[in-house]
Amino acid sequence: MRFRLATWNINSVRLRLDLVERFVRAQRPDVLCLQEIKCVDGLFPDLPIRALGFDHVAIAGQKGYHGVAILSRLPFAHVERRDICGRGHARHLSVVLDGGASANPLTLHNVYVPAGGDLPDPALNPKFRHKLDFLEAMETWFRGVRGKRTNRMILVGDLNVAPLETDVWSHKQLLRVVSHTPAEVERFLRMQAAHDWVDVMRRHVPAEEKLFTWWSYRNRDWRASNRGRRLDHIWTTSALDGAATSMRVLDEARDWPRTSDHVPVIADFEIA
Repeated sequence: MRFRLATWNINSVRLRLDLVERFVRAQRPDVLCLQEIKCVDGLFPDLPIRALGFDHVAIAGQKGYHGVAILSRLPFAHVERRDICGRGHARHLSVVLDGGASANPLTLHNVYVPAGGDLPDPALNPKFRHKLDFLEAMETWFRGVRGKRTNRMILVGDLNVAPLETDVWSHKQLLRVVSHTPAEVERFLRMQAAHDWVDVMRRHVPAEEKLFTWWSYRNRDWRASNRGRRLDHIWTTSALDGAATSMRVLDEARDWPRTSDHVPVIADFEIA
């Protein structure tokens, strides 16, 4: 099975529906995972999305800075919404892309980790405490999933942590900035190790090279300053290591009018 998978924190799907249409027509993803859709299920622009060729749509909507969706040209039967941290937030959605016909199905997870606010102190900032709890809950979940070496899962989304020194524009200056603090990175790496997740993006771009997917709206000339962070990720289980034949970050989307501060990440998969 060959397919193109993309993940994008769209920062309001209704506000930026024209950008979704532009992206889909140019890049032709077979599956598009969106985060921060900022709408309840009933207000999701279902008809325009289906007009783009996505016959299969799964939504976990919610008001505010939440909500994820999976848009697919490939059929799926099983859909699951997991309340990862027990707060009722719509931050996870998974589908089985082969409809469960295989003895070893292919499961796709779309996750939106909380941003964590501005103050990296869990005692003073409840949002940061929530983020740390969320990462710990994901670690517990992954540690309990059986078939670490054989199951076939892909995980994408805005994980809101830039774990490597080269995932931020300045490691030294961002050590006390939420998304790159030691407390977050430590939990992030434990979560990743809990199920031996493979970092697809770093399979294609060496860890020694800078790699960003997010640039703040505060940067007047984001490309000149290039003060970015890699907050968006694509992972696979070890059984799918090497299945992603290509990967790229569509940084040109950051120049689009009224765009998100995140840009799409695209990977082409070839899975037997």
